[in-house]
Amino acid sequence: MSKLTGKIALVTGASRGIGRAVAVGLAEAGCDVVVNYRSGAAEAEEVSREIARHGRRALLKACDVSDQAAVDQMVDDAVRQFGRLDIAVTNACYSDRELFHEANLDGFRRTVDVTMWGAFYALRAATRAMIERGEGGSIVVISSPHAYVAVPRAMAYNMSKAAIDQMARTAAIELVDHRIRVNMVHPGWIDTPGERKFASEDAIQRGGAKLPWKRMGRPEEIARGVVFLCDPASDYITGSSLAIDGGITLPWWANRGSAVPD
Repeated sequence: MSKLTGKIALVTGASRGIGRAVAVGLAEAGCDVVVNYRSGAAEAEEVSREIARHGRRALLKACDVSDQAAVDQMVDDAVRQFGRLDIAVTNACYSDRELFHEANLDGFRRTVDVTMWGAFYALRAATRAMIERGEGGSIVVISSPHAYVAVPRAMAYNMSKAAIDQMARTAAIELVDHRIRVNMVHPGWIDTPGERKFASEDAIQRGGAKLPWKRMGRPEEIARGVVFLCDPASDYITGSSLAIDGGITLPWWANRGSAVPD
């Protein structure tokens, strides 16, 4: 029996991609899961059925994470339904890709509202629920190498991911006395529906083949990292970041005959 059996987990942005894989992975590890989504109710229902196939319960909660009141209500509903909250994974994000000086500021602000503020609202609400119960907990913030790599045409997303890294580290030190662990996962280029917003299938395949590991990552690989961090056996890990990126942030260009910068 998994050490996560009977734990209650909340995953934001859980109807597809990394969030979906994390929700299902936590269910497979024994958790009942609150499945957050904004749209895509049919996809969320599919996630609920997958969770049920693992013998666990799912609570579907439609909620825009950029709405603080809605996030607070979602966490309150989760605690009311399941009695407590042990795990929270802040995964929901949004991104437009434009040069910052040409960007539509509605999309720019939407990226920040969802990716940064949405993560903060979920972190805050989950933390308050865990403190009230008084038995600790585990929070995982899904960040990105965008937090420290200045990817062009992604300023709003880069800013947001950098902010939530510092948010997670600050939360980790503030919550040690409450025995609430806060960690980050930095996925590399992962094959998700969100990536296909920016690239064709052909570009996805050709780009993946050029990566150090010769392929894109899979959402299930990120989910395994999240489950590891949430496991009580990982009790000594807090304020840490786990890169699951196939070496994309290593100087892999130097391994292919390029000159090493001075």
